[in-house]
Amino acid sequence: MSDSGEAWTVRRVLEWTTAFFERKTVDSPRLSAELLLAHVLGAARIKLYTDYERALAPPQLAQYRQLVQRAGEHEPIAYLIGKAHFFNLELDIEPGVLIPRPDTETLVEQVVQLCRHQPGLEAPRILELCTGSGCIAAALASNLKAAVVYATDVSPVAVALARRNLQKLNLAERVTVEEGDLFEPLQRAVDVRPFDLIVANPPYIPTGQIEALDRGVRQYEPLAALDGGLDGLSFHRRILEQAPRRLAAGGRLYLEIAFDQGPAAVALATAHGPYTQIRLIKDYGGHERVLTMCLAG
Repeated sequence: MSDSGEAWTVRRVLEWTTAFFERKTVDSPRLSAELLLAHVLGAARIKLYTDYERALAPPQLAQYRQLVQRAGEHEPIAYLIGKAHFFNLELDIEPGVLIPRPDTETLVEQVVQLCRHQPGLEAPRILELCTGSGCIAAALASNLKAAVVYATDVSPVAVALARRNLQKLNLAERVTVEEGDLFEPLQRAVDVRPFDLIVANPPYIPTGQIEALDRGVRQYEPLAALDGGLDGLSFHRRILEQAPRRLAAGGRLYLEIAFDQGPAAVALATAHGPYTQIRLIKDYGGHERVLTMCLAG
């Protein structure tokens, strides 16, 4: 993006950046260019097309160039603009916290539909483990107006961000976020009643596969939110072992898994705890994405 006599308009900037990102194999080149430019201009993406011939001011162009250079090194767009979208919610996001993925929306959809159609779950008590940015807790509380959600994460950075997101979305009164390892914060909870639902998107990448991840994930996203141990199911194993003490009889558990972990996850659930109705749920890509089961009562 060299200086020349021709003005750097919105149109020209987007065309140049899209081609640059294609050469650099950045995901969704056009969308990435639009998100960065909308961020720099402080405008909605749709506004770019109503201001197509608007020329960028020198400070805007300088800021944009820096962001484009970083994106070309595969630094995630969400970290660069400090925003991510999940289940129709806009969330703050920052380095040190996992970026929400569309695949995880499958888990949220399943829980929302269950609570809307199963008698007795009109005002569910939900525990979310490994909350990260708070995206799952926020989506559930936003779509289940009578739900009460308790969320935990071992990362203080994630806990602070999740609390900020919930405050921004006016959900903090119904969602409590506490720092600690999986179920450990519950030892300090005032309300010790069992939960109707326990949900989690725990780390599930096998340790040996971390180095094979996309560069943007491997270099920039937090290892602790990715590494699921030798088989990728270390956290799932711990959750399955401990959940019966916190889940109401007849309550359900929903755990996100990798696309190729279905059989191993089902075997794990069968071997760990008094669970029934163990099954796998596919995402919109046709991959087995969520492991769910019921606690025998």
